[in-house]
Amino acid sequence: MEAVTVYENIRALSADFAAERRERQQRRELVAADFARLRDTGFLLTGVPIEYGGIWQSVPQSARPICEMLRTLAHGDSSVALVCAMHPGVLNFWMSTAQAPPPFDQAWEEQRRSIFRKVCEGAWWGTIASEPGIGGELSKTRATARRGLSDGAYLLTGQKTFGSGSGITSYMITVAVPEGETAPDMFVLDMREAEWDGSAGVTLTAAWDGHGMAATQSHAFSFEEFPVTRVAWPGQFPRLAAAAGGLGQCCFSAVIAGVAEVAIETARQQVARRRDDLRAYERVEWARAELEGWLIQQAYEGMLRAMEAARDTALRSVQAKTAIAELAESVLRRICRVIGGGVLSVVTVRVLARGCPSARLPAPALGSGLRSAFRRLTIPDAVSLQPSRAEVAGTLRTTLCV
Repeated sequence: MEAVTVYENIRALSADFAAERRERQQRRELVAADFARLRDTGFLLTGVPIEYGGIWQSVPQSARPICEMLRTLAHGDSSVALVCAMHPGVLNFWMSTAQAPPPFDQAWEEQRRSIFRKVCEGAWWGTIASEPGIGGELSKTRATARRGLSDGAYLLTGQKTFGSGSGITSYMITVAVPEGETAPDMFVLDMREAEWDGSAGVTLTAAWDGHGMAATQSHAFSFEEFPVTRVAWPGQFPRLAAAAGGLGQCCFSAVIAGVAEVAIETARQQVARRRDDLRAYERVEWARAELEGWLIQQAYEGMLRAMEAARDTALRSVQAKTAIAELAESVLRRICRVIGGGVLSVVTVRVLARGCPSARLPAPALGSGLRSAFRRLTIPDAVSLQPSRAEVAGTLRTTLCV
């Protein structure tokens, strides 16, 4: 299957999702049937190199087509798109490094072949690397991995959060400090048959609370001696991450760009109906919202051009990710001010009633800022548009037209 075919399939599926937007925005969990349909589009092949039967060629060649698929998918269902963004971003650790030096070359190749074969058979991949209290800095992980009985086998112990796609993903990656070492490394978790009640070494500690991108199932778990497999080129996590070239950040940015596009377009339809009645303040806020929407597109395009040129990809992808996240927050705030009280949905009122003091909302690290923004921004329909979590936290210092 060609990448252009996968894109066209994604576009058609996203249109179907968009037609169900009102119902989808009420969901608090993922639907397995959606991912079966996505598998049929060929999207899983974004995580497999061409020589293994996929559509991935290289980071410079594949960043744009993959991001366009995710941006388009976000037009239909933002939660599903976010979970899908993890798949190529995670697998890029193995795709972008074709060979390892001796004595790890054979084990690395065997691991790559095994992973890509499983993907072609229908396996979804995700990540559950974040932890409470480390601010997104994976180098500060408190999780540990004790050696198992065979080479590459370990037992994971630690607390993990933001496991987007939990219950859908077959495999997830994480980081932990291996026994007898001081630096963290990457491990693979097989979640296919794992019960979440502690009987298999994994316990669900907090289900995703359903705010913003409510249906991502980004649960938190506690692991106790859970079997994991170490990456076959051990101790090279920083090198593998550098080779990945910022594709993960690009995938996340593509989703938020797609969300912002639909948010602005939906708001534009409502503004058009009352354009002559807008107050001066509302006109200015709407003009600024459209300007910031345009800037999001420029940051997105600049990011992709940097990837294609293979120039400062890690830096440019993080810069674009941060800019797009901040602009999206601002766009949503301005739309709330222009549209008025109708943007506050029942869910938002419930969150306000529960309370979100700033002490519970530590500022995310640069690397995790967009990920948080994904969950705070919701695609609107003709009736409701939820304000961001940051706005809820700052209600006392931010004036909304409600």
